[in-house]
Amino acid sequence: MAQKIPVPEELPQLAAQTTPDRPWPLRVLSMKIREYVAAMSRLWVEGEVITLQRRPGAKVQFFTLRDLEANVSITVKIMAYLLPATIEPGSRAVVCAKPDFYEVNGSLSLWADEVRPVGLGDILARIEQLKSRLAAEGLFSAERKTKVPFLPGKIGLICGRNTKAREDVLVNVLGRWPAARFDVREVRVQGEGAVEAMIEALESLEEAPGVDVVVFARGGGSVEDLLPFSDERLVRAVAKAKKPVVSAIGHEGDSPILDLVADLRASTPTDAAKRIVPDVAEELATIAEAARRGRSAVQAGLDRAQSELDSIRARPALAFPETIVDMREEDLLSLTRWMRTHVDRAIADAAGELAATVANLRALSPRATLDRGYSILLSEGSVVSNAAAARKGQEVEAILARGRLVLAVAAVAEQDGAVAEEGLAVNQDNLTAAAPQGGKHAQEERP
Repeated sequence: MAQKIPVPEELPQLAAQTTPDRPWPLRVLSMKIREYVAAMSRLWVEGEVITLQRRPGAKVQFFTLRDLEANVSITVKIMAYLLPATIEPGSRAVVCAKPDFYEVNGSLSLWADEVRPVGLGDILARIEQLKSRLAAEGLFSAERKTKVPFLPGKIGLICGRNTKAREDVLVNVLGRWPAARFDVREVRVQGEGAVEAMIEALESLEEAPGVDVVVFARGGGSVEDLLPFSDERLVRAVAKAKKPVVSAIGHEGDSPILDLVADLRASTPTDAAKRIVPDVAEELATIAEAARRGRSAVQAGLDRAQSELDSIRARPALAFPETIVDMREEDLLSLTRWMRTHVDRAIADAAGELAATVANLRALSPRATLDRGYSILLSEGSVVSNAAAARKGQEVEAILARGRLVLAVAAVAEQDGAVAEEGLAVNQDNLTAAAPQGGKHAQEERP
């Protein structure tokens, strides 16, 4: 346990007791900080070795250890014989050290007594743990991915400076679609500051007008080289991006976490070029083929229609339409003759029946009887058929075959030969019609 350093009696014993009138001297503060730091125990800390210059013959070696995510670093001191030869700039390592405060310049460092490089297995295990955690959050689900447009107006490209990946994307995209436009952001893609630089480039392209898709492109490398593309900060930034993101990192076998969260994963930068723009030659060939098929389909339709039309026109009804007219004309003439024959026959039959009926009517008509000299007596509009119905002096009207007579009853005979009263006398003043020619007298008419 570190020995407690006493504070002079004339000074405040605690830092909280200091005032503008009674401050601590800087040396006292430095001693107290050293006392506090010295009281800390040894601990294991992980980071990335970013600066290491081995000094030949020196007993103590110095290197800088940087946090894997935040921009935080600290100087590490270690005895030369304790520093493994495999440790070099860029290595990930875990260090067992005790914090040390140097009063002269107020610097904080670590005195290490063991340094262990983090093996590839450890790195991959941590990547898998991160994958599982992000997958549980749904960052890799297909529902949240955005479809890359068929033909982007402008392509945002994030890549290293003057890299082969940049040329692969540009050359292949322009070879497939010469009118393609780019907004290229060349940044660090590995080592210190790579994650921050790529996130800043992504945010800039998100705000850039006209950019429809963002491509991350990098050539192949070791697992350590590709670690920035499995960094949780970059992965979450890509997941939040509003524009579709294409991951074209490494070679076919490389699979950083960025591949899983991106909207489209390309195995290589060249593959990305093939998948973000169509091939103009293929599109023209497709259009030409579609046009050819369209013309063939239309021509086939026209040929079928022409064939059907020719077949219809070849039918007798259309080829010789007058034949049907002639046939119908003959049918019409035949029907006309038949109708006339039957009408004439019907008229003749009806005429015969009418003549017979007329003869019967004439035979039954009282006109024939009147023509033979008989007459009909009427009294007050009623036929006088019984002598008892008349009275002497009564006027009766006699209807003859030609004309009428008004008569006065002179006598009424109750039966044949018996005369109750005198016979009828003709009223010459009321004579309205001539006597029948060559007929009997009216008074001779019997009812």
